Amino acid sequence: MKPSLFFLHRDARLVDLIRKGDEEALAILFEENRRPIYSYVIRNSGTVDDAEDMLQESLVILWERVRSGRFEYAAKLSTFIFATVKNLWSRRLAKRRREYPTELDPEVHSDGNPSALESIIDSENVELVRKALRKIGEQCRKLLTLYYWEELSMEEIAASLGFANAATAKAKKYQCKEALKKALQQLGS
Repeated sequence: MKPSLFFLHRDARLVDLIRKGDEEALAILFEENRRPIYSYVIRNSGTVDDAEDMLQESLVILWERVRSGRFEYAAKLSTFIFATVKNLWSRRLAKRRREYPTELDPEVHSDGNPSALESIIDSENVELVRKALRKIGEQCRKLLTLYYWEELSMEEIAASLGFANAATAKAKKYQCKEALKKALQQLGS
């Protein structure tokens, strides 16, 4: 019996192990990717615990995608893991910045509340954006909401909205963003 060419490539063997539910593949990937992931997260305001969490989360994502049949083998597994960690870590940093802002807004009183003028401007801007979002259509509204408010990746958005791939979702996001700008300009004039 001839051996399958599938097993000649190391990453392909690991993906095959994951498909079969063998967790040894995850242990191998964890060890092989530990150093670059730890280095990246620590260099970008993280701790060793943060790095370990990010690596584990990325391996869970890989595991779930392979097991569900949604994994597309387009690059080395280490590249997929690193890119996933970068996305996860940037989201976590953005969330931290929202929860713990580091700069004080000059229009905010010392008690932390915005001035009456700032409150009025903010509410007017929010209402303007809501009106513009209603004008651009349901698909664009969903896409922009998933990207900017739920902070999903292009891959996740593509899967959620039924696009062919992340590149298609990215192109559509650009079109929707331009449509939103145009709608805001029309409403603002």
